[in-house]
Amino acid sequence: MAYEELSNPLAMGVFLATLLLPILVGLFAMRRTRTQSDFLLGGRAMGRLVVALSAVASGRSSWLVLGVSGMAYMRGTGAVWAVAGYTLAELFQFVFIGRPLRAAAGRYDSLTLLDYFESRFDDRRHLIRATGAVIIGIFLTAYVAAQFNAGAKALSTALDLPLLAALAASGVLVLVYMVLGGFVAVAYNDVVRAFIMIIGLVALPALGLYEIGGLGALLATLQQLHPAHVDPFSIGAGALLGFLGIGLGSPGQPHVVVRYMSVADPARLRSAAVIGTVWNVVLGWGAVFIGLVARVQVGDPAALPGGDPEMAFLVLSTREFGPIMYGLLVGGIFAAILSTVDSQLLVVASTAVRDVYEKILMAGRPLDPRRALALNRIVVVAAGIVALVFAYAAQDLVFWLVLFAWGGLGAALGPALILSLAWPRTTRAGVVAGMITGAVTTIVWKQWFSAPTGIYELLVAFPAAMIAIAVVSLAAGRGRR
Repeated sequence: MAYEELSNPLAMGVFLATLLLPILVGLFAMRRTRTQSDFLLGGRAMGRLVVALSAVASGRSSWLVLGVSGMAYMRGTGAVWAVAGYTLAELFQFVFIGRPLRAAAGRYDSLTLLDYFESRFDDRRHLIRATGAVIIGIFLTAYVAAQFNAGAKALSTALDLPLLAALAASGVLVLVYMVLGGFVAVAYNDVVRAFIMIIGLVALPALGLYEIGGLGALLATLQQLHPAHVDPFSIGAGALLGFLGIGLGSPGQPHVVVRYMSVADPARLRSAAVIGTVWNVVLGWGAVFIGLVARVQVGDPAALPGGDPEMAFLVLSTREFGPIMYGLLVGGIFAAILSTVDSQLLVVASTAVRDVYEKILMAGRPLDPRRALALNRIVVVAAGIVALVFAYAAQDLVFWLVLFAWGGLGAALGPALILSLAWPRTTRAGVVAGMITGAVTTIVWKQWFSAPTGIYELLVAFPAAMIAIAVVSLAAGRGRR
């Protein structure tokens, strides 16, 4: 295993320092976390760089570092389409969703995405909030559990720990800094992780390319090994549409969208869009090139530990870097996995405390600021423990659910958010219908139609939710006349 290089004391020291750094950031952020608004949105005072890099890091996790590099190892340059889909979608989001959403959230004093929906449609019966809370609770809990499981497996292998002990350690490492600093700690840690990721995803393929003899030599060798690997269109139309369709899920990820609501000035999201897009492109292409370089240097997938193409990043790291950089990058992989966990746990906490307890059960009566902050911290810990238990007891179910969690959230919340900002005739009934349609279609398609058709469920569920919102909104509009 590539992780065996951590037996070097220097590599292990750097690895452990990388794991403990977020707690120090949490202690620093604690000074800025005094209210529920601070805990959930950083007091709406975050700068453009933090928002841009936090939005990028919270949406990528291990899928980029390990998944895309492994995909490029097996599929060649065609893997770049998986990067292109979400990069284009998030560029669009920063400007055309982020700015109006931040303006509306400030106007309505919204702390969560469901806060915004309820105020936008004057939903005094809390139908949108209740529907959205159920959807977020189902998909995000499974998502968090799966990320905990992935992080624990990485930590278990790296430190030779039992899975249960690694899960407990993963939970402690995340929950401590979240309880201390809330959104501020999460956002600043995302920035640190983004820089660690870019060190690995730029320096590693650059060194590999240098040793091979440059881009021309890389492509020539790939052409000899597998001609289809140098043709980005060799993956087929179905796979191409599926990769590009990944981006459709971005507008519906509450842990990403909430970043736009946290920026101090909506106008700063234009420059944040440039920063975030550049970061996405560099990180994405870096992951692709890691897979390509590893295919040339390592050769047949059987040469990888366990024959797993997602080990390409780690194997290449052992070849190119000394113990300090290797320890940093392995710690960065673990950090990348947990960068999604903390953001999603924050959304779970805000949904439980703000959306369900305060706005529905307490009928909108404002909570004492200290009590609200304490409740959010308690829910973060409770939700984390539930996710850890779920991750340990139902591993197969968790990973089955997470395969469509991105699509489920994207289809249920994305169309509703886009049309609420762009189409004035959108109604409360339409939004509820769209949320339900998107979530149910995702589950049904994944269960019975995805495998036989080869069509990614989000490509079906997203337009279905759009149509449901439009049809029901128009019908509701006529009914009021």
